[in-house]
Amino acid sequence: MEPITKKKNARFGLDAGAGSAHLSITLNSSFRGTAMAEGTNRQIILVSRPHGEPAPENFKLAEAAIPAIGTGQILLKTKYLSLDPYMRGRMSDAKSYVPPFAIGEPLGGGTVSEVVASNNPDYVPGDIVLAFGGWQEYAVSDGAGLRNLDPAAAPVSTALGVLGMPGLTAYAGLMNIGLPKPRETLVVAAAAGPVGSAVGQIAKIKGCRVVGIAGGQKKVDYLKEELGFDAAIDHRSPHLKEELKAACPNGVDIYFENVGGAVWDAVFPLLNNFARVPVCGLVASYNATALPEGPDRSVLLMRAILTKRLRIQGFIVFDFAHQTQEFLSEAQVWIGEGKLKYREDIVEGLENAPQSFIGLLKGTNFGKLLVKVSD
Repeated sequence: MEPITKKKNARFGLDAGAGSAHLSITLNSSFRGTAMAEGTNRQIILVSRPHGEPAPENFKLAEAAIPAIGTGQILLKTKYLSLDPYMRGRMSDAKSYVPPFAIGEPLGGGTVSEVVASNNPDYVPGDIVLAFGGWQEYAVSDGAGLRNLDPAAAPVSTALGVLGMPGLTAYAGLMNIGLPKPRETLVVAAAAGPVGSAVGQIAKIKGCRVVGIAGGQKKVDYLKEELGFDAAIDHRSPHLKEELKAACPNGVDIYFENVGGAVWDAVFPLLNNFARVPVCGLVASYNATALPEGPDRSVLLMRAILTKRLRIQGFIVFDFAHQTQEFLSEAQVWIGEGKLKYREDIVEGLENAPQSFIGLLKGTNFGKLLVKVSD
């Protein structure tokens, strides 16, 4: 597939009236009607499972008929598709917390969609909803898990970012596992991404000293100059360990893990007694085909957990779905006050989703990565 290179970075702010924006974390599968409507539904199909780094040949741009809707069903037209690192795990068939994507079917993913036809009394054509329509232009739903969005209250794209799954991930992991306290030092990896940037800003609101780790000087400058981080470090620096140690003279009390790899190696020796490590992601190893070379360091890790009384806990965002409204209430106020800022990286065209996703795993995006599928 030859990707279209047109790309748009967008930054938005919300006023304090964003309280009527809605969010649903429920991820529902689409349902197809028994008959087909006229028209073409472009889809990105997973044709093979990646071995290591995903490649364009793992994906295929296909066309199918737009399905008709049955009783109680809704036809959705995708406006925005969210691309997220967790999708790499679902492209493999290894056992995980959710089933893998099926070969020969469109990939799944969160969407902001427009209702274009409805046999469901709760939704009418023109409604904008948060859904799980996947990598395709049209999807059918029975209405379960959908939530209406108010375009006047907030840009609808935020339901896939700062006011969506990434925002809740940051809030829940930090508040439930990180347990931030004033004057503590927090380090967050992938700090310019949608989760990491929210983690750092919420930690600042809670009184922490915040150090962000990101890839490239542009992102480092963004963390310090626009988001107000106390320090920021380029993970590509050959002196990462030394620079991080200098930025954390009192050690690290909270490390929000999004990356693993060399970043974890730099943070680990700096963890203080009773440090907390919410483990959200390990993107540095998502394309790995084998364990890293070198000695087995699990004994050192376990000893540190014991002697330093570390708390290292993995989590999945839907563990905390019950905190959605709590998160939204606080986040909307922080956005209105200018304390929680966000950035969106919007790519035009469904056909560009595979290449954009490949780049996401390399850190080429700057902000929450979205594909604009239709106007």
